[in-house]
Amino acid sequence: QVQLVESGGGLVQLGGSLRLSCVASTSIFSTYTMGWYRQAPGKQRELVATIATSDIINYADSVKGRFTIARDNAKNTVYLQMSSLKPEDTAVYYCNARRWAILYWGRGTQVTVSE
Repeated sequence: QVQLVESGGGLVQLGGSLRLSCVASTSIFSTYTMGWYRQAPGKQRELVATIATSDIINYADSVKGRFTIARDNAKNTVYLQMSSLKPEDTAVYYCNARRWAILYWGRGTQVTVSE
């Protein structure tokens, strides 16, 4: 069982920045594809960004050019740098770890962007 613990969420003004972190409790972190997802009130959970073991990165169109995902395998951590934040970015952000058919989720961290 892998525990994922997110941090870094909070309240930020329109156009501001935040950096989310997710620490994984596994000794084989480098073998997991890591991702960030988000869920806004009344909406389905959606992909934000993923980073594979090969460092291949995928972003949702809505965050391209504004968000950056990165991983530090030595620290078992994946980051999401968010810039130029908009009110529509308001959501609970979840960390995700995937290896073959195995999937783990964190409990989420709230990001609120005020106008």
